[in-house]
Amino acid sequence: MPTELAHDPRPALSRALDQAGKQVAAVTPDELSNRTPCAEYDVRALLGHMVSVLHKLIRVGTGQGARDVPEVIDDIADDSWTSTFTLARSEVEQVWADDEQLDRMITLPWATLPGRDVLEAYAHEFTAHSWDLAHATRRLAELDPDLATRALEAFTKFAPPEDRSQQGPFGPVVTVPDDAGVYTRLAAYLGRRP
Repeated sequence: MPTELAHDPRPALSRALDQAGKQVAAVTPDELSNRTPCAEYDVRALLGHMVSVLHKLIRVGTGQGARDVPEVIDDIADDSWTSTFTLARSEVEQVWADDEQLDRMITLPWATLPGRDVLEAYAHEFTAHSWDLAHATRRLAELDPDLATRALEAFTKFAPPEDRSQQGPFGPVVTVPDDAGVYTRLAAYLGRRP
C-alpha cells in the first residue's frame, strides 16, 4: 500500500481555468487589438491561443495527438470568446474526469509525461496567460497570487534559464526588484517585460 497518495492536479487546473475564464469574459471588443506581453499575440490572438490549449488538452486526453491543433484558433467571432472558452473548458473537465487519466503517459510535442504532470503544466500556463491578458487589459488586481506562487515555483524547477533557447516559449529572465509582486516575478522569470 502506498504511503503517500499521488497529487491530483485537477483542482489547481480548475482554479487556473476559473481565473482565465474571468479574464476572458471581461475582455471588451475594443480591447481585442491591444498588445500583450507575448510579442507575437494581440489580445485576440492570445484568446485564440488559450482556446487552442484547451483543444490540445482535449485531444491528448482522448489519446490523440495535439500537433494538428494550431497554436492560435482564429475563426472565433469577437462576441463568442467567453462561450467558446467555457465550452472547451467543460469538455476538458469531462475528458480528464477519470482518475486513470492521471497516470496514463501522454505524448506532447515537448515531452512524454504522466497525465497528472501534463495537467499541472497547463495549470501554470493558464496562470501565466491570465497575467498576459490582465496586463493587456489592465485588470491585474483581479489575479490570484497563490496560483502565481505555484507557477513560479514550478517554472523555476522545470524551465531553468540555462535550458532556454531562442526558439523556445520563454525568453531570457528579466530583472525586477526583489520586492516585486509574485505575478511580476513570474512574468519576468518567463521573459516577459512587466
